[in-house]
Amino acid sequence: MSITVTPEFIASLKAMVLEAVEKGEPPGGLGDDEPLFGPESRLDLDSLDALQVSMTIQQRFGVRMPDSKETRRALSSIAHLAAHLAQAGKA
Repeated sequence: MSITVTPEFIASLKAMVLEAVEKGEPPGGLGDDEPLFGPESRLDLDSLDALQVSMTIQQRFGVRMPDSKETRRALSSIAHLAAHLAQAGKA
């Protein structure tokens, strides 16, 4: 499965993440490089949300997201997640 990072793919990832964590889009939209987790996140996501996103990614893309530093880095922003999925698609 080859994944190309396009504006449409980024938009679909944003929608997928928001749906997985059952949150609405923050005012002004969700930035590509905006933190998804941590004190600077406007979404206020927690470890349960990370699990929900990981499960959705596995279902939709067939990419496992084990609990690791790599996964935490991939889930840090939409841009990082897109890059991770594109790289995983080449493996």
